[in-house]
Amino acid sequence: MKKYIIHLVPFIISFTWLVEECQTLNPIFLKGPEFLKLYIFLLLGFYASIFMLRLFHEAVSKVTFYGLAFIFGLGILKLIRGLMLGKPIGLLVMILIIECIAGASVIQYYFKNNTK
Repeated sequence: MKKYIIHLVPFIISFTWLVEECQTLNPIFLKGPEFLKLYIFLLLGFYASIFMLRLFHEAVSKVTFYGLAFIFGLGILKLIRGLMLGKPIGLLVMILIIECIAGASVIQYYFKNNTK
């Protein structure tokens, strides 16, 4: 239960910010800078929650992978939308590449601990 609560906090904070600042519940239709703020809040908060789990000596679970997949999927959807509209997407591409590298390290850590 602790894992769910820890992973849910960044989502709640990010979407509360989305509602308060942008008056919407749909992050896909945000303009570039607002979406990037939301995405960075969500991404940094989620990785902070992973490190919090490590402080509590909890294992990385499937909930973590579902959260990473949701955040990555949100970025990919916004990337596709930006490509379709012909908007600049360079910063989002760099963030997604960094997220792939960080996600690969989390997955590697997960499998290393599961095989022991």
